[in-house]
Parts: sequence; C-alpha cells; structure tokens
Amino acid sequence: MTVAVRVIPCLDVDAGRVVKGVNFTNLRDAGDPVELADKYDAEGADEVTFLDVSASSAGRETMVDVVRRTADQVFVPLTVGGGVRTTDDVDRLLRAGADKVGVNTAAIARPELVAEIAERFGNQVLTLSVDARRVTGGTTTASGYEVTTHGGRRGTGIDAVEWAERAAGLGAGEILLNSMDADGTTAGFDLEMLAAVRRRVSVPLIASGGAGTPEHFVAAAQAGADAVLAASVFHFGALSIAQVKSAMREAGIAVR
Repeated sequence: MTVAVRVIPCLDVDAGRVVKGVNFTNLRDAGDPVELADKYDAEGADEVTFLDVSASSAGRETMVDVVRRTADQVFVPLTVGGGVRTTDDVDRLLRAGADKVGVNTAAIARPELVAEIAERFGNQVLTLSVDARRVTGGTTTASGYEVTTHGGRRGTGIDAVEWAERAAGLGAGEILLNSMDADGTTAGFDLEMLAAVRRRVSVPLIASGGAGTPEHFVAAAQAGADAVLAASVFHFGALSIAQVKSAMREAGIAVR
C-alpha cells in the first residue's frame, strides 16, 4: 500500500504570535497561532507544526498555552518543537495536547536524549529537526552538508546526513530536514540534500525550507520526502493546501 504524502503548514511562534522571515531574519507577524491552525485544519492540512523560535522559559510557557488552546479545537496531529531539552519538557507538551515533539539543539549537544525520549514515550512521538546547510568556509563533511544551530547562524561541523542516520538509529521516529540555505526563499527545496538523507534513513522524512510553487512540493515528494512542510507560502496566501495536494495528485503522488 502506498503511504500518502503529508502536507504540513509550519507555524513559527514568538511570544504567542506566528512570525516568518527569510533565512530566520527580518521576521514579520503572520497572525494568531490558534486561528491559523484552525484555518489549516479546515483546509485539509494533514498535521500542523509549531516551532517556538524564542524558546526561553517564558516562551516555553507561552507555547504550552498555545498548544493547549489549539488542541482544544483542532483535530489534526500537532508537532511542537523549540527549546525541548529534557524528557520532562516532552511530557509537559504531550500533556498539553501535542502529538509529537521536535528536538534539535539539545540532541546535538547530548545525542542520548533521543534514546531517552524514544524509550520513555515511544519513537512515534519524536521528530528530530535537522537545520542543515551546504558546507562553506573551509569546513568539510563527507556529504557536503553540515548541521547548524541558532537559526542557521552557527555551524557545528557535524555531517548532516550522518547525523540524521545516527539519530534514526537512536530512536528518532522521523526526520524534519530543513535547508537553511533555502529557508523562506520560495526558490524550491534542496532536493540533493533530501535525496542524500533518503538514501541513508528509512524513517519518515519531512522536507522543509524553500517551497514556493506547487511543483516544488511535487519535486520534494519525488526526491523521497514522506511529508512536505512550508510556512510563508501558506501564511501569506501564495498557495493553499488544496493547490499543493492537487498538484501532487496530478503527478501521481498519493495524498490524503
């Protein structure tokens, strides 16, 4: 049986509001997260992802409230990431109504966290978020891609493809692969990076960063993505969930 490719709008939340920029800079307000999640649910989104871009302790409390209010009225699965450092953070978000929790920086600092979360809650709740960019400035990795932190501003020297493979082995249930080079540009997903990770991991793979046209989503699915994620094209009305699904359906890709 062919598994349907999921279409996921992503809400970057800062101080209780959705924001969006280009390459994580020049952020502008995109609306209320609960209202947007409700809108996307009605439009046929398969899931909604929240990313807490401030991720301070105050931001975490804001996010718990956002998740709780959203879960009360939205019926698609919710994934929440940003500032998750411990299994207790995961527990708090799941109790608030999240279905899955994303981890990024804390897992890079301490990979054992991936296994701890998977063992306590099951790998189906764990999404590993990988912010990756093409290697520049003399840094070398086997794949040509490195993991970054701090919104793509800091390179780690860690090979992004090898990290995705290792994390999947530790218990990550899926990989959210975000191209920091393409983020917010609407110039298309990094298909080479997507294909490189697809060759090394068997867990579901979410393409993120660069969506601008329906054809970009089709290309990502054809490159091996099990789900396609976007933000600004949905928030500011350039594309609808229905347009993306229609384009994929016409290309012979199974969608819900």
